[in-house]
Amino acid sequence: MYNIINLPYPYYALEPIIDERTVNIHYNKHHKKYMENLNKLTNYKMPLEEIPQKIEEFPLKDRGDILYNAGGILNHNLYWQSLNNTPSLPKGKLLSKINETYGNFDNFKKQFQEKSKKLTGSGYTFLVTDSNGNISIINMSNQETPLSYNLTPLFTIDLWEHAYYLKYQNNRNTYIENIWYKTNFDHASTLYEELF
Repeated sequence: MYNIINLPYPYYALEPIIDERTVNIHYNKHHKKYMENLNKLTNYKMPLEEIPQKIEEFPLKDRGDILYNAGGILNHNLYWQSLNNTPSLPKGKLLSKINETYGNFDNFKKQFQEKSKKLTGSGYTFLVTDSNGNISIINMSNQETPLSYNLTPLFTIDLWEHAYYLKYQNNRNTYIENIWYKTNFDHASTLYEELF
């Protein structure tokens, strides 16, 4: 049976940037629904992270729904780990790679925000790494996951309306700017260290 991560903090922890009601609905209604759907579609056959690369092992008629719901779990798991009440900056090898690629963290943040603002429709902006340790910022639509393209997601911002609409309504750009007061790079830094 597939599961989602436990929310790493109380629902109110991201206030005032993301309100308690939004976090509660987002986690308990949206995130959990992807888990419920995936568990209805397939018996546990492989680790969740392997589904995007091994989707051909599932019946053709179910593959689209399986990918969509698996992506919904994976992307939300990472989103919650990319935020925290106390923000943190990249460190160690990840910080070195960000400085090498973007010049410094402020330039990286600016480019990440610019990329986020260009996403059309629903989806996510990710910081990803390839198998050689090269990093990049990419947008993905709906519940697509970078794992489908042999990229490892390290950090993400959820740009679906349910992530921000109760507080920001149609002001997605304000959400994109404000969320950096709650971004947490501890998980991304640890993951990058483990990979490289």
